[in-house]
Amino acid sequence: MASQTDTDVTIIGLGLMGRALAGALLAEGHQVTVWNRTAAKAEELLAQGALLADSANSAVNASPVTISCVSDYQALQQAFASISDELDGRLLVNVTSGDSAQARDMALWTEQRGAHYLDGAIMAVPTTIGTAEAVILLSGSKSAFDREQSVLDALGTATYLGADHGLSALYDVAGLSMMWGVLNAWLHGVALLRTAGIDASTYTSFAVQIAQGTAGWLAGYADQVDSGIYPPDDATLATHAGGMAHLVEESERLGVNAELPRLFKSLVDRAITAGQAEQSYPVLIEQFTQESRTSSHHGR
Repeated sequence: MASQTDTDVTIIGLGLMGRALAGALLAEGHQVTVWNRTAAKAEELLAQGALLADSANSAVNASPVTISCVSDYQALQQAFASISDELDGRLLVNVTSGDSAQARDMALWTEQRGAHYLDGAIMAVPTTIGTAEAVILLSGSKSAFDREQSVLDALGTATYLGADHGLSALYDVAGLSMMWGVLNAWLHGVALLRTAGIDASTYTSFAVQIAQGTAGWLAGYADQVDSGIYPPDDATLATHAGGMAHLVEESERLGVNAELPRLFKSLVDRAITAGQAEQSYPVLIEQFTQESRTSSHHGR
């Protein structure tokens, strides 16, 4: 068993990602303690020089920095159920997937026990951990981030977002929304082209060109959203509505699922009903924030 502060960093949770994190740290010369409910998952890491703790408590005691990477917050709470004094003065970096409320609650729980806390989101697959390609989003204690940056940089491109512990989780889900939006739109396009005998590989170079061109609009559109002023410099919502109607009709005529373009059109139709037909596309931000405003009103 590792004793108190024997090692530089502890990893709790040895799934695919946890093992990749530990491996990257070992490769950079860090001394690493590991713990997992199933100890057998540590065997390869032990061969690389890691130390195995016999409990989550002793794992936290072994290092000034603990990185937790478990399946969900329920598993995290189970692992930390008996930990309290062990955290005093230490840094907990939690990269377990969850939402912003869970991150903020975990920060409060950790700080009440005298520890510093960084919440993280790993925007990478395990095979890229330890390279610049692996982006590690982190939010919370800036002083802790600065102090332990050599440890964090060993994992990938460590990116500090701000003091709000919930920011990493919010960036994570916002990025996932972007990812699934692009992927679903691409798949819808593939389905349309397949009706004419065009395969996905042939269509995809054109799809990438469209995606990259659209991404080029985002900075200017962001300025409109932030200012709340939506000049139709390129096209009005009414113009977009006409194109969306065509997309829905073509999809239905070809027997392709039209739920996605109907969703697009429903948002634009509501904005037009609200008198925004002659404004630019980013005015739809009001449709995306309307639900949160309504929920807040109902909760009063």
